[in-house]
Amino acid sequence: MSTIPERLEKLRAKMQEKGIDIYIIPTADFHQSEYVGEHFKAREYITGFTGSAGTAVVSKTEARLWTDGRYFIQAAKQLEGTTVELMKMGQPGVPKIGEYLETALAEGENVGFDGRVVSVTEGEEYEKIASEKNGKVVYAYDLIDEVWEDRPILSEEPVFELEQKYTGETVESKLARTRAAMKEAGATAHVLTTLDDICWTLNIRGNDVEYFPLVLTYAVIRMDKVDLFVNEKKLSDEIKAHLAAAGVILHPYNDIYEDIKKVAAEEVLMVDPGRLNFALYKNIPENVKKVEERNPAILFKCVKNPTEVENIRIAEIKDSVAHVRFMKWLKENVGKETITEMSASDKLDEFRAEMGGFIRPSFGPISAFGEHSAIVHYSSSPETDVELHEGSFLMTDTGAGFYEGSTDITRTYAFGEVSQIMKDHFTLVAISNLNLASPIFKKGCCGMNFDYLARKPFWDRGLDFNHGTGHGVGYLLNIHEGPAGFRYTYRAGESDAFQPGMVITDEPGIYIEGSHGVRLENELLVCEGEKNEYGEFLYFEPITYVPFDLDAINPDIMNAEDKERLNTYHATVYEKVSPYLNDEEKEWLKKYTRAI
Repeated sequence: MSTIPERLEKLRAKMQEKGIDIYIIPTADFHQSEYVGEHFKAREYITGFTGSAGTAVVSKTEARLWTDGRYFIQAAKQLEGTTVELMKMGQPGVPKIGEYLETALAEGENVGFDGRVVSVTEGEEYEKIASEKNGKVVYAYDLIDEVWEDRPILSEEPVFELEQKYTGETVESKLARTRAAMKEAGATAHVLTTLDDICWTLNIRGNDVEYFPLVLTYAVIRMDKVDLFVNEKKLSDEIKAHLAAAGVILHPYNDIYEDIKKVAAEEVLMVDPGRLNFALYKNIPENVKKVEERNPAILFKCVKNPTEVENIRIAEIKDSVAHVRFMKWLKENVGKETITEMSASDKLDEFRAEMGGFIRPSFGPISAFGEHSAIVHYSSSPETDVELHEGSFLMTDTGAGFYEGSTDITRTYAFGEVSQIMKDHFTLVAISNLNLASPIFKKGCCGMNFDYLARKPFWDRGLDFNHGTGHGVGYLLNIHEGPAGFRYTYRAGESDAFQPGMVITDEPGIYIEGSHGVRLENELLVCEGEKNEYGEFLYFEPITYVPFDLDAINPDIMNAEDKERLNTYHATVYEKVSPYLNDEEKEWLKKYTRAI
């Protein structure tokens, strides 16, 4: 197997052939997906870094990788000996990619990338930087494909339909809402490439992206029809008939690039520059008017309808019961039998499968013991898998895809006696999580209004965590779903006001490199509260019901309100979960939900 430096040299040779001086390799497929299938792991192939987020930039003399705070520790280890330099995004003195290009690109030099894996917004930024140096962007070549031997083929997994008892809305209804948004924007056609938006609109799911039940597709929605570009072999006759009844016409997957060139001049295309790839955008005829609007499906699918909400509650109960059984099994068996990070993760999925309706994990599991738990997005492997033992923490950040919805739950468990500082850190995270779930607030507030509630226990002590505090959760779609979430920094398009029906995670943490990490994550449902002369009020309802490990709680650093919140939450956990347990399991759960 070739090493990373050898792969980089082969890439540089291809760059020279094509007149490319700097080549950019993002973590993306042709659809701007956050997580990608095996075929699209080009950035991983060329750098050796396996995290889910990052962009590689390769010049004639150097290679750099930009990634965020979740992956600093992991990336530093994986890049050792590769000649790839880690660029820690958001840290002092670390330039953004565009800023780096402005200094690294010489006069007359060209920037290259596969235009299918770069968004319009990013591509236009790179194009502007290159033109200012009297160079150009070269976006017609997938150079990684030319050096990647035995590259996995595109997925050909079958498509399945999600029935209306799960979706709560027909395809026809979703298309009508989309067309109303198009009409308001003055558009006659809406070009969609984001897989979750297409799958949500057409009530279909698949297996083309690792862990996420998505289908590789493109779509153009018009007022009287939908052109769907997909590998037709994936569709059953029944699904084809249902799509045809909704006015969906099928085309080969890659035909979108030629078909878009034939759009009539009188058409008005609605496009989302942040969610459309650069190559496809460039194929739109120049005389065709474009209206830049956010995909309406983004907000539509983020606000769950009553059917989806009730299904999600069922999924959360299922996963909570599985977690309680898992926690009991860990507490009773660590130190008595061989349990490793990976075998523990597998055991949790066994408990999930017993609940019925379990399809697959909803994202790559994080099962991190001891110092591994300080790596925010650690992924255990046969090379790193370690045995669990007393005296430290196991952090599990995992999710389940049930037909009733997707879950995302993080718990940290203590085995035997752990140090006082570990207990203090665990308790701070618990206080933070409960703080964030507590407010009653006016409609119109967004995540930036509340992130301080989560971070105050840390900031008061000069501590912090280097990731967002919460994200929206898709319904058997992407586990990270915009546009709402919790973070204290503003991000365009990710700071929408909360609305009833949104499901947001609450996941503060603390990470001490070389020692331990703690994260506790619940899902919160945004609910309608009181309406009075002052307006409409909302509140958060925790819908994850798994104990916070009382073996790791230090009540001495909790005030009366902190204790009351923890006791109230644990009482709810017992109430919701105990009906599904046997007598022995109920007695065990009583111990771990007792009032403190």
